[in-house]
Parts: sequence; structure tokens; C-alpha cells
Amino acid sequence: MTCSSIAAIDGGGTKTLLVVLHRDGTLGPVIRAPGSNPFDQVDWQSILISLMSRLPSTTKALSLGLAGYGEMRASGRKQKDVVASNCPHIFNITNDVNIACTGAFAGHGGVLLLAGTGSVAWVVNGKGEQDRVGGWGSLFGDEGSAFWIGRQALSLLAMLLDGRNQKDWAFLEPFADVLGLSSNANSYDAGLMEWYSRLENPRASVASLAKTVSDLAEQGIVPAQRIIVEAAALLGAHITAARRKFPDTSLPWSYAGGALQSRLLREALAAHHGDPLVPRLPPVGGALLNAAQMAGWNPDERWICKTAETLRLAGISS
Repeated sequence: MTCSSIAAIDGGGTKTLLVVLHRDGTLGPVIRAPGSNPFDQVDWQSILISLMSRLPSTTKALSLGLAGYGEMRASGRKQKDVVASNCPHIFNITNDVNIACTGAFAGHGGVLLLAGTGSVAWVVNGKGEQDRVGGWGSLFGDEGSAFWIGRQALSLLAMLLDGRNQKDWAFLEPFADVLGLSSNANSYDAGLMEWYSRLENPRASVASLAKTVSDLAEQGIVPAQRIIVEAAALLGAHITAARRKFPDTSLPWSYAGGALQSRLLREALAAHHGDPLVPRLPPVGGALLNAAQMAGWNPDERWICKTAETLRLAGISS
């Protein structure tokens, strides 16, 4: 007898992840693709269509958490139309931060702070009410995000190269080396502009530098540590504002997104906002939880624990 399946797609700004889970708890296809945010990825439609074409015929339900969904009516309609035209299965679509919140608290109340390419907090009070803070995009928002951290690092590098910054030399050589650039101060021949001009997806590439900044901070490079502390202060404002939405409810916070894989960043946040809850499920696990409910699987505590372990063993943590 063929085992039925459910599927989830987590479509962020940097990556898109498809996970298929069989009824017996084993994984089907796990496929990683480029980001599918319609605001900065021109191929977002083909990326989603390609992933949906890999769904097994046994799929009972598909849950998608897509970056940008619900932020603009026109783009949201396009996302829904693309899925409806290419998915023969029952499906639902929500924002990628919503599935991260569902996964982190396994459906209970809390504040989910997501700092990936962008930054946003999603808050649910456990009584069916929800709200959000941040998520305004890189032009006038996304403070503390991986993109923000990468941009701050590049700005610092530029100021070191042309001499405006005369004190943070400890950052110059190791960061320039990671980019494959010359650390020759006061020189426009370092190749920074050429490096940027070659990027196929500048926003995602700049965001990927957040890990480098975190690694340098771990090594004791003070300017990198300062960037991480500043990012924590900006992200912490999201938690404070989110908790203010439901002042009569004591809400824990949890996290998702590549930037918050940084231990130092989480510790800086914890110093002011309390220790975070380790997410029960990664974001794509939140979408799987939604899909399981749609398929009538009754995902209880045992199912959540088993699914979390299955995804962990598969290296799916964010």
C-alpha cells in the first residue's frame, strides 16, 4: 500500500526549501532552491513551479510559507495564482514568518523573531490573535537582519579603505580576505566595487556576509562584535514592540533565520529580553504542521517530537 504524504515549502529571500514527509514519518524529497521573494527574485515563479513539479502523487496537502505574501495585494494574488495553476493538491499559503512562528511554538503563543535576509517579529497570543512588527524591506526597514549586518560590514570596509575610519584596522584584513579583496588601505584598487558588480543576487549575497561578521566577532574582532551588538539592539526593539501588542499576556520569544544562528547575537538579545525558547520545529516544520492538520493527520505532541528529530537528522534547522 502506498504511503500518503504531505509537503511544505519555505520560500525566503535567500533560499526556498521543499520538504515532503510521509505518513510513516520518513522523509520524501528534500530540495533546496534559490530564494523566491517576488520583490527581489525575478525567477520566483519558475522556482516555485519547479519545486511543485517534484511533489509525489501521494501528496494529500501542501502548505507554503512565502516571503512577501500578504504584504502587497497584487503580488499576493500572483503568488496564489501560480500555486493554484501548478498544484493539483489541497494547499494553503501564508507568510514565511507565520510558518516560522507556528513551528517555533508548535501552535502556541509567543513572539517569533526572524532575522534572515530581512527582519520581522510575528506575535500570536494563543487565542487566535496575531500581529507583526517590522518586515518593511531593505529600503526603510529590516534593521538587524543578515542584510543589515552585511551592509554595515561593507560600509565599515569602505571607510577603512578610503581612510574615513582610522581606528577599526582589526576588521580590515580578515574581512577583505574573506571577500578575496586587497586590504591595501586608502586604495580604490581593492576591488570592492568590482566584487559587488559581479553579484547575481546582491541582496542575498550581502546577507550571506552576516555569518562572516559573526565568525569574526567570535574570534574577538572588536568592530565585528560592535556590529553584532548593534544588530541585537535593533532586533530587540522588535521583541519589545511585539510584546506590547498583547500587554496582558506573558509571551516567550523564539527565533528563526540565518542571522540568529549566531550565538553572540542570541546572547546579546537574551541579556535584555530573557532566554529564548529553542524552536520546537524549524520554519518548514511549521508548514508541515499546517499541512498535517489539513490532511487530517492529528499532529499531536508525539508527532511534533518525531518530526523535529527527523528534520534535525536531515540537517534542516532553519
